Amino acid sequence: MNSCSAMATILKTPSFLSPLNQKLNYVSLSPTTTNMQSKFCHGSVRNGRWHVPSVAIKAQAAVEGDVLDKESVSINEESDYGVVGMHHVGILCESLERSLDFYQNVLGLKINEARPNDKLPYRGAWLWVGSEMIHLMELPNPDPLTGRPEHGGRDRHACIAIRDVYKLKEILDKAGIPYTLSRSGRPAIFTRDPDANALEFTQVDV
Repeated sequence: MNSCSAMATILKTPSFLSPLNQKLNYVSLSPTTTNMQSKFCHGSVRNGRWHVPSVAIKAQAAVEGDVLDKESVSINEESDYGVVGMHHVGILCESLERSLDFYQNVLGLKINEARPNDKLPYRGAWLWVGSEMIHLMELPNPDPLTGRPEHGGRDRHACIAIRDVYKLKEILDKAGIPYTLSRSGRPAIFTRDPDANALEFTQVDV
């Protein structure tokens, strides 16, 4: 019996398929077994054991993935609660005035005066970012100010879409604010606000 035939026999045995069948409610793999035999010919015997790198795992994952995709569609249809988009991002700050100086005077964001600030037990401000907002909250920040990654893309961060990364680079240079550019070479720039909160600005076509 050659290696292909031997592996095909193993595939057809109940002990091999039992865990998979239990997960798939006994979905049969027989239609795909013949097509898979040629892939298993690349296996080898080492130390008395059959080695077929990840093919069986990929076959199982592909079948399970197909079932999960169908289940996901069904679940999403039943529990669609109507995601519209991002409403706002909350950012903690030690000093509201210092943060507003950065977000308003450096980045040029405008305050949303329609959002009330007297409804919460702490100071804050809402700033427009396109049709969404940043909510500055004057609260203790549990994140350290030192020891953070130099590149903001390796830290938790909010990303803002802009038209011109190089124009923002000039603004940050003029204000003496440090930044890093995207490591992938795409037009994006990373900086931090006065409380070391990381911000990404990525250039998009509009």
